[in-house]
Amino acid sequence: MLLLAFDTATPAVTAAIGESDPDGSFTLRASAGSVDARRHGELLSPTIARLTGEAGVALADLDRIAVGIGPGPYTGLRVGLATAHALADALGVPCHGVTTLDALAFATRRTEPFLAMTDARRKEVFWARYEDHLTRTGEVAVDRPAEVDTADLPLVGDGARMYADVFGTGGAPVEPLHPDAAAMAELALLRLHRGEKLPEPHPLYLRRPDAVEPGAPKKVRQWVK
Repeated sequence: MLLLAFDTATPAVTAAIGESDPDGSFTLRASAGSVDARRHGELLSPTIARLTGEAGVALADLDRIAVGIGPGPYTGLRVGLATAHALADALGVPCHGVTTLDALAFATRRTEPFLAMTDARRKEVFWARYEDHLTRTGEVAVDRPAEVDTADLPLVGDGARMYADVFGTGGAPVEPLHPDAAAMAELALLRLHRGEKLPEPHPLYLRRPDAVEPGAPKKVRQWVK
């Protein structure tokens, strides 16, 4: 099974092509990533095109699409989701969602409990607690750093790095900082091989976007002389 995975829910634009054999073994065919919070729309499509060349495959060879569903800032997140839906529709292949924090956690390969965090802006973090790199306990949340009960567990992700002074992590390592599509592809293929249900490819929003529709214009009483 040949799968294209990508994520734009953080400042990173990351994509990968992975393949699984019938026995579930995983092979990474190609991957790439860059960190630029303002150029998701410019970088994603060229990155995918470059990866197909490096992997020696055509888009028509893909069997599945996996896309990061966040949580993340609205503008970046919708770039990845719109691209995933367009590709899946054009190719006639299934499209699956992967929670961005799950991909970040999977890349750690940790076997003990920890917290994964990404920047949520507004001086907040998106976070979740994990028993190990494969097992999330509870739902993903968004809070101010001081409100997060870390239970003195190890922290990973850019959210932990940004607020190291609050969490008291000092110079402790918080790698990986951003999700890696290579890990996302491996995680998605592993879950599919196990027969597990992946999330629908819909955005995981934990709060309303900043932009809202304007209200009705106020009535202005005309002054008559």
